This record gives sequence, structure tokens and C-alpha cells, in this order.
Amino acid sequence: MKVAVVGATGLVGGEILKVLAERNFPVSEIIPVASERSIGKKISFKGKEFAVVGYETAIAMKPNVAIFSAGGSSSLEMAPKFAAAGITVVDNSSAWRMDPTKKLVVPEINANTLTSEDKIIANPNCSTIQMVVVLNPLHKKYKIKRVVVSTYQSVTGTGKAAVDQLFDERAGKDGAKVYPHKIDLNVLPHIDVFLENGYTKEEMKMILETKKIMMDESIQVTATTVRIPTIGGHSEAVNIEFENDFDLAEVRAILEKEEGIIVQDDPKNFIYPMPITAHGKDEVFVGRIRRDESQKNTLNVWIVADNLRKGAATNAVQIAEYLAAHNLI
Repeated sequence: MKVAVVGATGLVGGEILKVLAERNFPVSEIIPVASERSIGKKISFKGKEFAVVGYETAIAMKPNVAIFSAGGSSSLEMAPKFAAAGITVVDNSSAWRMDPTKKLVVPEINANTLTSEDKIIANPNCSTIQMVVVLNPLHKKYKIKRVVVSTYQSVTGTGKAAVDQLFDERAGKDGAKVYPHKIDLNVLPHIDVFLENGYTKEEMKMILETKKIMMDESIQVTATTVRIPTIGGHSEAVNIEFENDFDLAEVRAILEKEEGIIVQDDPKNFIYPMPITAHGKDEVFVGRIRRDESQKNTLNVWIVADNLRKGAATNAVQIAEYLAAHNLI
């Protein structure tokens, strides 16, 4: 199968190539794609080097699937051109997520809605993905009424320049800044742009995407998203109010059985999810599972996942795997 990786020179693009190799996706030909300034650069895949090509060249090479991680404006412009050529696009930007004509997919939840007619498929926001993977099996059992989430998000979510800013600051070096304030030894309650309602775009992504992926507009969600000086993954404190009461042992059992979830919940031995241990892994980790004693039918959990893996690259590759396995591309 011919696979194009659009935005192959970026942080997520590099992770997509790594995940394709690790999961032995049936690649007959890899086509690394990037903007004009990167054409001709070499990228490595399974020990071989490949030259980066431009968008039009990639379309002419007729890949079966193109996994995009090149930013929203590029996706808006180029994804329809790939789709018009019969190429299935899995897009990692926010460009198509809330388009009512496009599917927003987390494979564990709603891959079964995909058909061969879906030529542009949206990959959700990283913070949303890890949260809904945990929410979905609990929603099926207890029916969720409301979710309150606060995130603690890695600088890797902003990109390489943000990682550089963090380590420049840590080393006492003057360098380019992508945040409006220092990030090292600091916390920024600000991810993406502020909107008129006082929320950030990232917060609204979590609110709106959760309802769409879980196909239930009745779920109420409120979010505060925060950037912290870590790499390795995003963390979330999630408070979940259900319509029905639950048993904590049953909650743990449900989550332990779920594919793609690892329960780390042994506080007596200081075992709980952390970015440092989630780094480089594809699973979603959940712990600190406990009843909210201030309100009935309400649960607190702590969720961590590598935002470049399950939060982006792995989820996109899993979508492609589903499409391939069901002969939809």
C-alpha cells in the first residue's frame, strides 16, 4: 500500500513514520510530503532514506492513503485535492473536525462508522482522544451527564519550537519564543487563542469534539487547558458525573478490560500515570480512580497519554489500519 505522510519533517510527521514502521503497516511505498522549502530533504523510514516531495508530486504518485499533519491551512487547501484524486486523507489538524460532513474518529469508539465514501477523515485533538478512550466504556455502562476536565499539557503539543524554548530557558540561553511568557518553572492557563466566550480554542475543541466522537449531544463538558513545562505526554484531571451509580471495583474492571487502556492505580505504592512513563507508548493510562464524595454518582480519574503517539500519530495510523483491514482504501 502506498502511504503519503504530509508534514513528514515535523514532530508529529516524524512520529507517524515511526509508528507506521513499529506497527508494520503494510507499506509498499512511503511518500514523505512537505512544503516547498523542505522538498528534497531526506527522511528515514525502516533504515532507508527517502526524498521529500511536494504536494502535487505526491498526488501524481497516487498513494492509497495520505496521513496529514501539516497544519490547518494546508489541510483545508490540499486535503480536498488529494480526495478528488481518490486518495483517502486522515487529517491530524483541526481543519475538518467539526465539519458535519466529515467523520471524527477514535478507532476504539467509532471506526465502525467509516465507509469507502469517507475521503477526508478527521483525527481529533490530542487531549480529547485520551479522555474519550476512558469515558466511552464508562458512558456505555453508567451514562455520563457531565464532565469537568483540567489538563496539564506538554510543550510537545505546540511543536519543536516550544520544546526548544523550554530547554533554552532551562539552559539560560536566549532563543526564539513561541509562548507569551516563560514556560520553564511556570504554568500557562492558555492553549491556543482566546475566544469571545472567555474559553480558549483548545478548551472548546475538547467540549465539542467529545460530543461528536461519542455521538451524544447530551453530554455536558467544561474544560480548562493548561500548558506545563514537561515533555512526554498530556495529563488530565477528569471529574465525571453519571446518571447511574457505580461500583469502584466494577469501574476498574471495565477499564482494565478495555483495549488501549492501562490502569495504574495503586496509590499506596505511589503507582499512578505520569508523562515520564507514558512517553513513547500507545496506550492511555488511567489512575487515581476514586469517588467524588461531594456529589452523588460522580467519579474522579487521572488520565495520561503521549500526545504525539495516541494523541496524534498512533490514532491516525490506527484509522488507516482499520481502513486497510476492511478494504475501504
